[in-house]
Amino acid sequence: MNLSGRKTLLTGATGGLGRAIATALAERGAVLTLSARNREALEQMASELPGSGHGVLPADLAEPDAAERLAAEAAGTEILIANAGLPGAGKLEEFSAEEVKRALRVNLEAPMLLARAFYPAMLEAGSGHLVFVASLSGKAASPRSSIYNATKFGLRGFALALRADLTPHSIGVSLVSPGFIREAGMFADAGAKPPPGMGTSTPEQVGAATVKAIERNKVELTVAPLPQRAGAHLALVSPSLGVKAQSGSAGQKAAQSIADGHSSDKR
Repeated sequence: MNLSGRKTLLTGATGGLGRAIATALAERGAVLTLSARNREALEQMASELPGSGHGVLPADLAEPDAAERLAAEAAGTEILIANAGLPGAGKLEEFSAEEVKRALRVNLEAPMLLARAFYPAMLEAGSGHLVFVASLSGKAASPRSSIYNATKFGLRGFALALRADLTPHSIGVSLVSPGFIREAGMFADAGAKPPPGMGTSTPEQVGAATVKAIERNKVELTVAPLPQRAGAHLALVSPSLGVKAQSGSAGQKAAQSIADGHSSDKR
């Protein structure tokens, strides 16, 4: 799909990954509607992007009905990039019921509702693309991440099944699944270090993968060094081995570091 002139909604726009994705899309000619909670930050960002015609739609997708309101305001969207997310890191008993609901709402429910709202018009037009920014946490379970893993496993399953539904109708559905990203994203925001030998990727690589997913209609693009991709594949093939590997001292230490870094971000 050619990005030039396409009306594109990007959620989670003001985070580090969102900025990298927005820049990559704008450089290819997409006309962006940026969404996140802070209007001032959105407007500043829109003014700095390449190209013209970019707009903003502030929304807090953790609030009930926010996804439906955003979809109505962004009617005519031709490309959706569902990038907004909450960490959901920590032991289950450390979360209140409301915190669980908010993580599910932002990470899983909102992307589903936005896709549901937009794809009928895409079907009528005979073109469109839905991109879901998932995670290697949607392939491999890890300690202190039961809620986050649940949302990303769910998002991955939703996207793959939706692609099977929409491929005959020329609507693209793609997953972009980052691993440990330096300088941006939930891992970097926690101030955590990856387990030894795992390596990291850059926000710009996530942006490039998003562009590639749309232009080449890719099913899933993983943004991670080989050791991370191999570990995630092992976890898919053999969940027991994956859990065993993650339960070692290195995995436990990294998981606790991430959870500690996000202890105030659940809300």
